Amino acid sequence: MERYFIIVPCYNEEEVLPVTTLRLGECLAGLAARGYASGDSRVLFVDDGSADRTWELICEANERDERFAGLRLDRNRGHQTALTEGLMCAREHRAVSVSIDADLQDDVRAIYAMAEKRAAGAHIVCGVRASRATDTFMKRNTARAYYKIMRLLGSSLIYDHADFRLMGPEALDALALYHGDDLFLRGLITRLGYPCETVSYDRAERFAGESKYTLRKMLKLAAKGFTSGRMKPLSVAREPYGHTKELIGL
Repeated sequence: MERYFIIVPCYNEEEVLPVTTLRLGECLAGLAARGYASGDSRVLFVDDGSADRTWELICEANERDERFAGLRLDRNRGHQTALTEGLMCAREHRAVSVSIDADLQDDVRAIYAMAEKRAAGAHIVCGVRASRATDTFMKRNTARAYYKIMRLLGSSLIYDHADFRLMGPEALDALALYHGDDLFLRGLITRLGYPCETVSYDRAERFAGESKYTLRKMLKLAAKGFTSGRMKPLSVAREPYGHTKELIGL
């Protein structure tokens, strides 16, 4: 069995964390019961400079159960940077990473299908939405237009895939050669030299709290998508925890 890290970027998520902690703890137990995850696997919450009780709740979860770990950034640096810091932490521990948002709109049960593909030899497994039925009319159509434009510009983005994915240590090593803050991860994973397998799932509505992706942040992410194609890997891996203020449970 391999060590697994479920990476969960968090920004002001105190409303969802109690349920998220419960469900991801059950998922980690399920991965172990199925023979995929070792006993030292972790759920790693990455607090992206939250202003509410997010970090306090992460610390409380760690005190109750050592399977829950926390990484606290020095300030709010954005979802992609928070996720990257978590992924580099998994890489340092030679763990298989599974990234998922704290609101759990992505189907936790799909992680078992990802782990099955990993056991069969996959290095990268991407969660792909079966439909956009839960999106608003505007979000659904702007997303479709975005993917079409990116493909016209030569990007190899996986349609209807965001940041719900499994990555093995070897793929994380390749990702570590890309330096810089706020990397556009979904634009880089297809360039790491490993085939990207997929798992289809139905996306749920957010069960509590509000989406942290404002229009401004979505436009910024789109701009990152346009520039990511020009990035080149370096010969030296980036250092982990470049913005870490505190680390618990590891």
